[in-house]
Amino acid sequence: MIEIDGSLGEGGGSILRISSALSAITSQPIHISNIRANRSKSGLAAQHLNAVISACQISQARSKGLVIGSPDLEFYPKKLIGGKFSLDVKTAGSVGLILQTFMIIAPFASKKSKIDIIGGTDVKWAPSIEYIKHVTLPILEKMGYNAKINLIKRGHYPRGGGMVTATIYPLKEIKPLNLLKSEIDSINGISHATNLPRHVAERQALAAEKIFKNNGFEIDIEIEHSSNNMGMGSGIVLWARGNTRIGSNELGKPSKSAEKVGIHAAENLLTTIKTGSALDEHMGDQIVPYMALAGNSQIGLSKLTMHTLTNLHIVKKFIDKKFRITPKCDNRVGIDLNNFKLENKDLNYKKPVIISCD
Repeated sequence: MIEIDGSLGEGGGSILRISSALSAITSQPIHISNIRANRSKSGLAAQHLNAVISACQISQARSKGLVIGSPDLEFYPKKLIGGKFSLDVKTAGSVGLILQTFMIIAPFASKKSKIDIIGGTDVKWAPSIEYIKHVTLPILEKMGYNAKINLIKRGHYPRGGGMVTATIYPLKEIKPLNLLKSEIDSINGISHATNLPRHVAERQALAAEKIFKNNGFEIDIEIEHSSNNMGMGSGIVLWARGNTRIGSNELGKPSKSAEKVGIHAAENLLTTIKTGSALDEHMGDQIVPYMALAGNSQIGLSKLTMHTLTNLHIVKKFIDKKFRITPKCDNRVGIDLNNFKLENKDLNYKKPVIISCD
């Protein structure tokens, strides 16, 4: 059994999600302690519990400690089966984060997998469903990944109630990913408002469009306005298209004007584009397990985060691959993660890096 300390590094839910996914793929049982120890409310929350349930369903796993608030979890996977699955988070717990677990496992099942999830599609500290669909998925497709993600109904915090369907096809071989620099052709996006005036979505979009047009980029933002959902909320998701996908997401809130929502999303994306790196910081931590499974991969990352570093350390517990981090535009020798400690002070977490996997 592989022992995993849930307080490692960033100490959040990604440790749980990636560990359960790789456990299912490699058929190695795990024990995770100190789950989400670095969060204000530690232990399993609804979205984390449901992420593990999705792993249990597709791998026929047996578990211990799979209850809300649990600080410890044991996970004993069996054979991957594929098929049809469904989950109802019953809160605004992130559908995107649940998919992060399920999407790692599903392509290695023997047949097509389809999962219907009810929960939050647009919530804080989590990728929106459009980010998964328009950024994560196109990057994975470069590795041979084949999936479809459909948003049926949007669900905002705190009511949730969003509905998403994901269909993932078996993968014969996962291909290495070598993507260092970005070449951007255009910007696309969706600006949405639910149970709010349509002009909220329109103002978010106009503010974002102005930023990019002033910087010489073509941009096309779809306006989505709905009134049949459980709760109210707004947000904007932007993604840059070209040889890669780079994304940015911003949610509205009562204290923030629609213009500020659009401006923040646009400025964040523009900042990432200007680094010249192929992947944004959020895609960086998502791509790590796929790089380990494929091997011989190399990515340019706009910003190194503790999430990414933590995921690199978790992956090494399951898959024997060598990772190296090299600061971009720096003459220093890359850092071999086999002997690397998370608290290393030599890295500048605000600068672009190259991550290699042998």
